[in-house]
Amino acid sequence: MSTIRMKQVSQAINRAWASLDYNTHGGLHATYEYIRQTILNDSSLTDDEKTEAIRESNKDYDRDKIRCNIGTRRICENCNQKCLATLYCEYCVQNYLKARFSNWTSGNNDIDNLIQKCQLETHEPAMIVEWIPYNNLQNIKHLTKGGFSDIYTANWIDGYYIEWDTKKQQLIRFGTQFVVLKELVNVEGASQIWFEEAKSHLNISNKYPRIVKCCGLTQNPSNGNYMLVLNWRDANLREYLQRNHSRLTEFDS
Repeated sequence: MSTIRMKQVSQAINRAWASLDYNTHGGLHATYEYIRQTILNDSSLTDDEKTEAIRESNKDYDRDKIRCNIGTRRICENCNQKCLATLYCEYCVQNYLKARFSNWTSGNNDIDNLIQKCQLETHEPAMIVEWIPYNNLQNIKHLTKGGFSDIYTANWIDGYYIEWDTKKQQLIRFGTQFVVLKELVNVEGASQIWFEEAKSHLNISNKYPRIVKCCGLTQNPSNGNYMLVLNWRDANLREYLQRNHSRLTEFDS
């Protein structure tokens, strides 16, 4: 297999979406068929890169089929459930996560329940939010301070889940990942504000990762403060969430 230029793959997918006319290719299935055909006709990609681009697009297709609850279902060979995803079984992923609930705790029932709820409603392996032990974070450096939060950067040793291994029946991780930590400054009245923000981040990320990608939560052992673990590009979303609160509240149900 030739070397796959992931930047070019990503750009080709973005071009396909940018050229999409929803009036002509309306509906979920027609939309993704157009994306697939556009990628296949993209002369800037090698055959291997086209295959990779379609694979990435199919991940989004699986996620959207589950989110919208539409599409042809298949019988999973492992759990015998009728699933919508083709690259994985959403029920196997959820059962895998549920079986490991006893392996971790934040020490806070509200946070545990929130993370567990998100995991049982997850649509895609790469969207899973989780409790991240603080000792899995390295090279933690203070970046800035604003509002109720101190912002740090760090390397997450394991990295987030990226896909489901059907043969081994387990989730596979990305590996070491650069992340942002958003810590609540311990001030009076801030705890509830921060928890509601954390709830919004986790719920939205669990369903709409293009809006926000929150990997999960951790806790600073030196002061007991909880911290959001975010992708670098998603560090400044407070204003977005405030502007769109009414439109996004449906995600919290």
